[in-house]
Amino acid sequence: MEALKASSFPSLHINTTLHKTQFRRPVFLNFHFNPIPSSSFSLVHKKQSKFKAFTTISSTVSTEPTNPPEPALETHSQGEKFDWYSQWYPVMPVCDLDKRRPHAKKVIGLDVVVWWDRNEEVWKVFDDTCPHRLAPLSEGRIDQWGRLQCVYHGWCFNGSGDCKFIPQAPPEGPPVHTVKKACVAVYPSTVQNNIVWFWPNSDPQYRDILMEKKPPYIPEIDDPSFTNSMGNRDIPYGYEVLIENLMDPAHVPYAHHGIMQTQRPKDSVKADREGGRPLQLMIEKLDINGFKADQGWSNSKFLPPCVFYAYTKPVNQANGSESSVRTKKERKIMDVGNANWHKACFVPTKSDALVIGFRKWLNRYAGGQVDWRGKYSGTLPPTPPKEQLMDRYWSHVVNCRSCNIAYKGLNALEVVLQVVSIVSIGIAAAAKQGAISAVARTTMVLLAVLFYATSRLLAHFIYKNFHYHGYDHAFR
Repeated sequence: MEALKASSFPSLHINTTLHKTQFRRPVFLNFHFNPIPSSSFSLVHKKQSKFKAFTTISSTVSTEPTNPPEPALETHSQGEKFDWYSQWYPVMPVCDLDKRRPHAKKVIGLDVVVWWDRNEEVWKVFDDTCPHRLAPLSEGRIDQWGRLQCVYHGWCFNGSGDCKFIPQAPPEGPPVHTVKKACVAVYPSTVQNNIVWFWPNSDPQYRDILMEKKPPYIPEIDDPSFTNSMGNRDIPYGYEVLIENLMDPAHVPYAHHGIMQTQRPKDSVKADREGGRPLQLMIEKLDINGFKADQGWSNSKFLPPCVFYAYTKPVNQANGSESSVRTKKERKIMDVGNANWHKACFVPTKSDALVIGFRKWLNRYAGGQVDWRGKYSGTLPPTPPKEQLMDRYWSHVVNCRSCNIAYKGLNALEVVLQVVSIVSIGIAAAAKQGAISAVARTTMVLLAVLFYATSRLLAHFIYKNFHYHGYDHAFR
């Protein structure tokens, strides 16, 4: 599953997992809150189905809705507060983890390292800090005995976090590696739906938390009658902005126009080019555990903090072209203040009901923001250039096994085409007069030009698909 900010949160690595089913679209939102946020997603669809789903994933005047969505059925106990550190968080899809090396992640402000313990044959999640001199364990390696080795001084740890070897300690001396301070903090972890999840509290009392509370389970992912593909991408905007986007079907015909297929009304009833139309969305029940919603043609659930599960008719996958728009939106929300969202934004139609429901949940049960425990000052960094903001290579390709293989293969093919082009020109130029016919010489020159032109086209294809593809909404 990898420094942009939320309107009230710091940069996150949001792991978004979207599952494509015939009528279901579950989404996991994983806080990998690091300088480059991430989104991991899963596409799942019924093998027999012809439908597809997609993953994703202001006014300055105080106004009130003229026709507000119908109120949610709420249950609220006095003093209830959502505990961000007593939840399971998805870290990364297993398909994008390499068992041969440790992986660095930042989740809800915690630096963690994910690695494969081949002795226990399970994925482990540790605090990404060596107890010796605080070096990141994610920069180390898995040694020949299957232990996690620190890159700085070679200290080695087993799957329980115990230090098993300190190279600098004399063998005949006291066993200093057995001291408690030599151990690494271990977070409870599990694999469910082919995703590594972890519990962000290493206190021993939570060692068996999996027996009491399990991560949200999506049965379609493990159902063999459904096909499944997963991926991840760093998304340059914050947690609540991403959730709003996933809960907001009304933006799709506009922000994704010309990029993804949507169900569109007949030309006779279209009010504009994109075909936007009224949506009847309504929150049915809202409490500390999230909410359920009726979307007219579907139902959905928000299971905080990480899952949005929408039972919808699927459409094709989006490619995230609108993220720069949402990044700018974050700063506007930050300017007005998270608590003033309902006053600054004018939301008069039922199409915003889920977004309003989420904001209500966030303010009522979570204090309006993620509990960072002092890890975030609230300051947003400068917005980078659009090419950097929308970069695909560092935000996705390097962390995606299949895309990485394709990228290296296409780059190799580009080099081969250029080499063949140069060699062909060289042979044609170096061949003695009469050694080859004029027709053969001309053919070689033409082939050389063709190979070079093909290499240039391939280079453009690689850049557009694996680095940066700009979108101008005005001319789409």
